[in-house]
Amino acid sequence: MLNLKNLETMGINAPKEHQRIISQLNTGLGNLYYVQGKTTLEPLPKTMIDEGRTSPVPDLLLYDNLLGQTPIIIEICHTTGFKNDQKKVVELIENADYGIIEGFIYNYKTQKWWKYVKDEGEISNNASYSTILQCDLNQFLAMLG
Repeated sequence: MLNLKNLETMGINAPKEHQRIISQLNTGLGNLYYVQGKTTLEPLPKTMIDEGRTSPVPDLLLYDNLLGQTPIIIEICHTTGFKNDQKKVVELIENADYGIIEGFIYNYKTQKWWKYVKDEGEISNNASYSTILQCDLNQFLAMLG
């Protein structure tokens, strides 16, 4: 059954600025994966975490095709959606068996990152840095100014 919660999860409420950031992250991370071969994690926008059943759809996930795991998810939000995305990321990392280790949220209104790591919690220092990727995700948004 289609309801407001399902529509939000599917990404129907996705303004251009929101989609632009997903596109820039996907382009930068895609370059690392497809062109430079610097990571084994393929960036996939708006993709189900578990294809075998109905599952959450983060704005961007990084998938390891060899291991069949999704170690990183990224959500893009604005100020009013931050708390809901925060709950979603923590829930997916700590209370679901998806193998997610790092979760990020980028608030495009404040231009701030938030990071959560499995078994460590919220990481406030250098929140845009992915230990798994060994890179700063914010570098891909530098052109937004």
